[in-house]
This record gives sequence, C-alpha cells and structure tokens, in this order.
Amino acid sequence: MKFRATIHKEGGGADSIRVIDASTRFAVYEQVQKEGGVVVELAENEGRFKLPSWFSYSIGTGVKHAEVIRMARNLSAMLGAGLSISRALSVIERQSGNKRLKTIVVDLSNSIKGGSSFYESLGKYPKVFPKLFVAMVRSGEESGSLAEALTTVGLQMERSEELVRKVRGAMIYPSIVITAVIVVGILMLIYVVPTLTSTFTQLGVQVPLATRVIVSLSNFMVAHVVLVFMALIAFVVGGIAFVRSRTGSKIVLAIALRLPVIGELVRETYTARASRTLSSLLASGVPVLDALSITKEVVHAEAFARVVAEAEEHVKKGELLSASFATYPKLYPILMSDMLAVGEETGKVAEMLKQIAEFYEGDVAEKTKDLSTIIEPVLMLLIGTIVGVFAVSMIAPIYSLSSAF
Repeated sequence: MKFRATIHKEGGGADSIRVIDASTRFAVYEQVQKEGGVVVELAENEGRFKLPSWFSYSIGTGVKHAEVIRMARNLSAMLGAGLSISRALSVIERQSGNKRLKTIVVDLSNSIKGGSSFYESLGKYPKVFPKLFVAMVRSGEESGSLAEALTTVGLQMERSEELVRKVRGAMIYPSIVITAVIVVGILMLIYVVPTLTSTFTQLGVQVPLATRVIVSLSNFMVAHVVLVFMALIAFVVGGIAFVRSRTGSKIVLAIALRLPVIGELVRETYTARASRTLSSLLASGVPVLDALSITKEVVHAEAFARVVAEAEEHVKKGELLSASFATYPKLYPILMSDMLAVGEETGKVAEMLKQIAEFYEGDVAEKTKDLSTIIEPVLMLLIGTIVGVFAVSMIAPIYSLSSAF
C-alpha cells in the first residue's frame, strides 16, 4: 500500500512530500521517525482507481463485525491461558465457519511466523480490522498486555455496535410503515383508481380538483408502469448513494441535528462513540495524539470528527483537551467538556471518558425506547391524512352523484 506523506525535518527548510510504500500507517510513522523527520500529513496515495466509499461499504468485506468481536474475545481468552499467538490463530481458523475469515487468519498466522508483528499483519486488512483494533493491538504488544488489549477492543467494538443497533432498530418500524404506505399507494393508483375513473367517465360526473389530480397521476402511472418502477428503483439507489457520499452525509447530519428528538439522539450517539473510543485507547497506553487521530476516523461524521481534529491540534500546542469540546456545545454536550476538564485536573482522563460514554450510552438506550412511542402517533396521523385525502377525493364524486337522484 502506498501513502503520500508530508514530512517535516528540523532545520530542513520547507516540508517535503513523498510517496512511501508501507503495509500500514504506523509503518510510515516509524520509517519517517528513523529518518529524523515528523509526519505532518498522511493519506493513501490516489494514484490508482478507487471505488466510491459508499459502494465498497455496500458490498462489504465478507467478515461481519460480530465475527471480529468474537475473534478478539477468543484470542484474549487463549492468550490469557498461555497459548502462543500462532496457536491461538490456528484454533480461530479451525473454529470459524467463514471462509473469508479463515483465509485472513491463515495469512495472519503465516505473516507472524515470517517475523511480522501481529499489529503489522492486521494492518494488511484495514476494511476488516479497523484502525482502532490495530492501534490497541500494537499498544498491547509493546506493553506485553496483548490479552488485556484484545479484551478492551472487543468490549469497545461490542458497545459501539450495540449503540448503532439500538438507533437503527428504532428506525426500522417507521421505515417499514412508510415503505408499505408508498407501495400500497402505487398499487391503488395503478389498479384501483382506473376502475373508479371509468365509472366517473361513463356517468359523466363532474369531479373536484383533488380527484382530477389523483386521476391524472393514475393515468400517467398506468401508461408508464415500467418507467415508474425504474424511476422508483433509481430513486432508492440514488438516495442510498447520496446519503453515503461525503456531501450527502453532511446534509443529512445537518438536518438530523435540527430535528427535535432525533437531533439530541444523534449528538449523544456520537458523543458516546467518541468518548468510548478515546477512553479505550488511552487506557490501553496509546499516546494521546495517536488516540485522537484514531478517534477522529472512528467517529466518521465530519462535523463531529472536525472537533476531535481541533482537540488534536490543541494538545499539540500544549493546551487542554477539553477546550475544543467546550467550544462546540451544539455538537458535544456541555457535560462532556466539564467532566473531561475534571479528568484533566485529576489525571483520570480515561476513567472520566469511560463514565461519559456509559452515561450517554444509557441515555441513548432509553431515548430509542421512547422514540417508538413518539413516532407511532405521528405515523398514524400521517397515514390517516393520506388515506383521508384519497378517500374524500374518490368518494366525493360518488356521494354527489347519489345525492342528485
């Protein structure tokens, strides 16, 4: 893998840009440090064709997050029992029913036997083992506490996955209802409305404006059924692509933050994720600047990640970590910056971040339960309005006809 690095050397004049061939980002930092330089900026080299990020996410890696979490826990248990890393990986390979994971584990084992460290071997699969996983394994290897590091990263990934699952679960019910309403509406416009339209035409009934609009829409859909369904599929696929693009995700996040209940849920979800990740990294002995850099990538959402990036810059200048978070109370709650400031004063930043994460994880869990209660009447009102408008538009001409006799 090639990386484009901006390197600064003391007394070396302007910063230089080099393309470095290395297996992981950590390998780049090590190589530059040996040369007496400092990496100012680092990114994957764009010299080769890359699929859009939303597409690569959609097709997946062949290995589920749950399998990676299970692997971390099993490795931790076996290493804690005294097994060597190679033997533990051999057990993981035999236990796994995932062919893709088996292949990866065999390659990891061969790489370690060839003299590579475990974290360097994991770095070859960045889409399977996230940067957080690699960093904590590296810290565990260097400190001689790999089993504990694997336990911590397994717990961290499990909590993060559980948080996402709860929020996603709260959205399933309204998504299903809205999808069902759209499908039923389309089917009625194609199959039911034409029957009523022919009746109105035969009887020469004067129909109101709302009815004429529905009839016109129905006539268009009947005449262009294939086009309508192709447009619907294109809309869904395009919507997914847009939401997963950088611009789309920024727009969706900005809208979500302004919604009454959803906004608070989004803020607390990202606060919990950032706090949990940073806490786990610092507790495992990862340097604070590296921990902030990794947290920035784990957070994903650009607005929230930008705050972490500012915190990284503040720490580089010798300023307090809590300063950046206190500047953005509309993204990270004031409670986080206040508790983080207390942690800095007492020298217990990792413990305080863990408490922040646990507090907001619990709060998100409660709010996702309440969300269903709030959404249900709103959906019923929406569905009732749609059905009411449709029913009145189609029944009114029939009622006026019957009253004429």
